[in-house]
Amino acid sequence: AFIAGGIAACGAVTVSHPFEVVKIRLQLQGELRAKQDQPRLYRGVLHGVKVIGLNEGPRGLFRGLGSAYIYQVILNGCRLGFYEPLRSKITRSVYKDDSVQSIGINLFSGASSGALGAILGSPFFLVKTRLQSYSPFLPVGTQHTYRNSADGLSQIYKSEGVKGLWRGVGSAVIRTSFGSSVQLPTYFLAKRRLVKHLGMAEGLSLHLASSTISGFVVCCFMHPPGRLGVLAMTQTLTLLDTVMSRMYNQTGNLYKGPLDCIYKTIRTEGVLAIYKGFFAHLARIWPHTILTLTFAEQTNKIMRRIESKALPRVVLEKG
Repeated sequence: AFIAGGIAACGAVTVSHPFEVVKIRLQLQGELRAKQDQPRLYRGVLHGVKVIGLNEGPRGLFRGLGSAYIYQVILNGCRLGFYEPLRSKITRSVYKDDSVQSIGINLFSGASSGALGAILGSPFFLVKTRLQSYSPFLPVGTQHTYRNSADGLSQIYKSEGVKGLWRGVGSAVIRTSFGSSVQLPTYFLAKRRLVKHLGMAEGLSLHLASSTISGFVVCCFMHPPGRLGVLAMTQTLTLLDTVMSRMYNQTGNLYKGPLDCIYKTIRTEGVLAIYKGFFAHLARIWPHTILTLTFAEQTNKIMRRIESKALPRVVLEKG
């Protein structure tokens, strides 16, 4: 499941990566500047894609893709690989039956597996963010001139040591725990309900429908309800995402921590600044969730077929 989850996430991130690049730059645009002094180099999702494409070409839209692949393998390998074993073990110890579905245990298992992935993959997310923010034409935020992911890791280690490689990990754990606690339980719940009430059979249609529901909930659940409904609910995750981007991209100690980042951002740029990149985040997270979970089901099937053929031979060879 770990390998299948990582492969699935790589497929998904290949599609969603350009939106992530735009999101990062929107979130860093005008960092800690008064509203009237902020440049508007990127005016939205589509404008951002257009401007980056025209000035930097495909390379600009896919900056940091290598480190994004490694991060996704680690993050989603942990999330998709450890969620069900952890859920089953805790449920069995509490209810003596791992088929019981406890909302609390499911949320905890999703959050825990996501937090583990965020911690282990943090150095690669750090380099990815800094590579994505770099632009020789329209720079925003602190600029880091890394040749590639390996060069970035090397430079960070030489200048900041091991601690520097995990800069911003606290904000990553908070954000990823929130998302994972909702994404995975919702996906599996949707699958069970669709099978039970609509009679859907196991297969690609069920996986697409379930992942679409999960993606929708992830876009909605993290945010305080309000008159704007779905859009208003997307604000908390965007807030956490903006904080995460700024914590990772900073040099020195611009922010002492997530709360300090929120405080300084609101004080200098206004309340709406913490929701920068809202629509870019929405454009990325929904399709990314659908593709990751759908691809994971397909790669899991392939891995099980490979294991069923390979394991008997290994056992026979050992015997």
